[in-house]
Amino acid sequence: MTNDSATAAGPARAVASAALPLPSGRWELDPLHSAVNFTIRHLGIAKVRGRFDKVEADLYVGETAEDVRVSATIDLASIDTGNADRDAHVRASDLLDVEKRPTMTYRSTRVSGEGADWTLEGELTIGGVTRPVPLAVEFGGLAELPVEGAGRHAGFEARGEIRRGDFGLDFAPGLLGDVVKIQLDMQFVEPKAA
Repeated sequence: MTNDSATAAGPARAVASAALPLPSGRWELDPLHSAVNFTIRHLGIAKVRGRFDKVEADLYVGETAEDVRVSATIDLASIDTGNADRDAHVRASDLLDVEKRPTMTYRSTRVSGEGADWTLEGELTIGGVTRPVPLAVEFGGLAELPVEGAGRHAGFEARGEIRRGDFGLDFAPGLLGDVVKIQLDMQFVEPKAA
């Protein structure tokens, strides 16, 4: 893209069409070095922190940000707040109801940014309800894992938040806050052909 065409399309288009800091191809998630964490208010006075232990994610990198696709599926039954009794209750039918809502999925719709700072716009689906959820993404860089044949890893940290009520998860008002803050720490492995 020439400078003239970037200017004519506007700055947002120019950023979205910028070259990416990653080689093209399909990057595989490294589940051993990735985490899906969350924080929610309890009684309005403290925070409960937890994570989901089972996640599948896919990152496809094209020539520009317009060609990037991110998708993820999280097993809701894999919730871990550090208390087995609490986790069992959260999985139950009167709360999260993992029988009806076994997974939540995320699909990107747009990626923009440059350098280390990016915005990932996408749609989160929980139990048949889909809402837009943007994530602020920090690109941590590329590094070779010091294990033979492991290849280079790309690291990302993403932050965002959702409102439980937007997804029909409005159980325990007053006990649990509506806002759930999300922090993702993800590593993806460079495609072998890259």
